[in-house]
Amino acid sequence: MDLTPNNPDRLVLRTPDQERENPCRYSKLSLVSQKIGVDSSSSSWNSIENHGFTEQSLSETLIGGQSFVWDENGAGEWEGIIAGTKLSLRLKDEYLQWRTMGPKVFSKKEVSDYLWLDSSYQEAIDSLPWRSDPILRRCIEHLPGLRILNQPLDETLFYFLLSPVKSIPQIKETGRLVARMYGPELGGEKYGFPGWSALAEVPEEKFRELKLGYRARNVVATASFLSSRAGWIDSLSERSYLEARNEIMKLPGVGGKIADCVLLFGARKLEAFPIDTWIEKVLSLRYGLGKWNQDQKLKFAHLHFGSFAGLAQQFFFSAERLGFLNQNPGR
Repeated sequence: MDLTPNNPDRLVLRTPDQERENPCRYSKLSLVSQKIGVDSSSSSWNSIENHGFTEQSLSETLIGGQSFVWDENGAGEWEGIIAGTKLSLRLKDEYLQWRTMGPKVFSKKEVSDYLWLDSSYQEAIDSLPWRSDPILRRCIEHLPGLRILNQPLDETLFYFLLSPVKSIPQIKETGRLVARMYGPELGGEKYGFPGWSALAEVPEEKFRELKLGYRARNVVATASFLSSRAGWIDSLSERSYLEARNEIMKLPGVGGKIADCVLLFGARKLEAFPIDTWIEKVLSLRYGLGKWNQDQKLKFAHLHFGSFAGLAQQFFFSAERLGFLNQNPGR
């Protein structure tokens, strides 16, 4: 990361081999990936230049609490399941490489959309108040290239309904138990998200057997709600942030934090600012807002960080969780 010589007020997130920006625009990843050519059980590696990731920021983007479908396979590769297709990612030399492992093949644009690789990411960074906010600036400098994933909304809702009082590994485990039991088999011991229609057929006690606990009741009720309202969940992406937030909070088990997580990570509502225990710590310890109530903290976040408050939130979440904000500023 550096300041551009011609514009000292612009943080440019790049490595020495990444000097240009990707010109494509950030758009929603289709829930049903467009078929490119013929179906294939495996594809060769494809490359993207100028991606802006470091090993750490890619790792945090994939497994830092936004998504629960990614794993590192021990060979420097990341394996995930996106919209029912297995996707592998790796950093090799100056490239971000991807390949799909069936049943469909993702295009470069679809991968770029999912990972927010277009120039609007730099525009979002530029809009954040890091120039006058040394705390935010430190977070960005420690994790250059950290992004918000552009995930399918229905899957995102499901995983965050599993999240109360669970750690990231526990959410992943529970979600995979459900996928293994009720989702489509994708090969290699991988299973896709079952879909809400399939989940609506599952009795609550079966979910409880899969470690959902009291969350089973909310999943069953949500599945029943969604199965009788075709198009309702997709309509949230078309609503304003506040309208979508009010609407999704009608679902059982969805309070403000879960609503903001789902909208930020699954509906492109980048102004959403989920406040969990890590963000509470940042706001209380780093910004001195410990005596403020939740509504006041949310108002501060939206006023101070603006329309990309959710991106700032993810920098805070990762930096605090990894201990970067405990280091001396000069380190």
